[in-house]
Amino acid sequence: METSTIHRDTTVAKKKSLPAALWALTISAFAIGTTEFVIVGLLSTVASDLGTSLTSAGLLVSLYAIGVAIGAPILTALTGKIPRKQLLMGIMLLFIIGNGLAAISPSFELLLLSRVVTGFAHGVFFSIGSTIAASLVPKDKRATAISIMFAGLTVAIVTGVPLGTYIGQNFGWRATFIGVALLGLVGAVASLALVPKNIKQSAPLRLIDQLKVIKNPSILLVLAITAFGYGGTFVTFTYLTPLLEEVTGFSSDMTSVFLLIYGIAIAIGNIIGGKVSNNKPGKALLVMFALQAIVLFVLYFTASSQIFAIVTLFFMGILAFSNVPALQLYVVKMAEKYLPGTEDVASALNIAAFNVGIAIGAYVGGMVVESSLGIEATPWVGGILVIVGFLLTLVLFKKEKI
Repeated sequence: METSTIHRDTTVAKKKSLPAALWALTISAFAIGTTEFVIVGLLSTVASDLGTSLTSAGLLVSLYAIGVAIGAPILTALTGKIPRKQLLMGIMLLFIIGNGLAAISPSFELLLLSRVVTGFAHGVFFSIGSTIAASLVPKDKRATAISIMFAGLTVAIVTGVPLGTYIGQNFGWRATFIGVALLGLVGAVASLALVPKNIKQSAPLRLIDQLKVIKNPSILLVLAITAFGYGGTFVTFTYLTPLLEEVTGFSSDMTSVFLLIYGIAIAIGNIIGGKVSNNKPGKALLVMFALQAIVLFVLYFTASSQIFAIVTLFFMGILAFSNVPALQLYVVKMAEKYLPGTEDVASALNIAAFNVGIAIGAYVGGMVVESSLGIEATPWVGGILVIVGFLLTLVLFKKEKI
């Protein structure tokens, strides 16, 4: 009887535990997240070393985003017949090559090319990575699995980016790309060892059939929700450092500390968002967007107070990435319902929508900063964009009840 009980308890524990393959995906996500954001802290160093202007160096950010937003959906569609693990390994190899090429680039043009290549790897990884993560767990745990994978991205914001920036500023920007390439290698080895070969894969469709995804109203609505609901926060986040220094009155050292706290809050929010989004992602998004809009409006009033600004900033961080698992699960559910077999393509398009949202948020934020409204207005303007995301979600939720 005792032996039977122990065996049963062990079986239950195994069922409840998350597969190790998820952590392999998380390591890879950490490497990819680091290479995406670390370049921002190295623009001046790269521009000086390669003899280009800071404005031109900014292309290293924008062309990377273009690689993700445009290249990823196309590549995901074209690679639909490739087994998921084989494709995953190919993506990580492309990522390693891209960062290795960046590390040895003798010219700015070659560095730009390496960023585009890495951007392609980024987009395809997160599109198929989401579906791989979801396939590793029961249906009621899919959002949690996706959030764990995306936790690698949020942890990169907390630790990988500041560490990579420090390495680049003290040992040269090429050392940072070498380090990121090594991280990619670790992720690739972990995926090779832990990700199963027999990952469920839908029968591939013709490219022309896969492109039908962008014509489906419900899927298009999710993409718009992602762009506005997720991107709204970036109106403020893009200019958060000058906001804290110029409006709140913190020193640059203190701002760095609070940005670290903000990153920790993002990681916490990502996990919470996954847990509350497993069953009805639309309902969860309505709550999260409403709270995020409120927090952004509150920040407009608390930004001038150091204590209240930090409290508000923490809650802003909690909510900033909490919607990511729900948004990814939502678009997958719409693809499953209307166009079975196009889940990877829909997921890739949503990854593109995340990047479009970041671009929209940063662009709107720049317009606000340069206008008579000033940097202190970025929170409430961002809140308006989040409200647009909320309203679009409400329309879709009433239609789909998901």
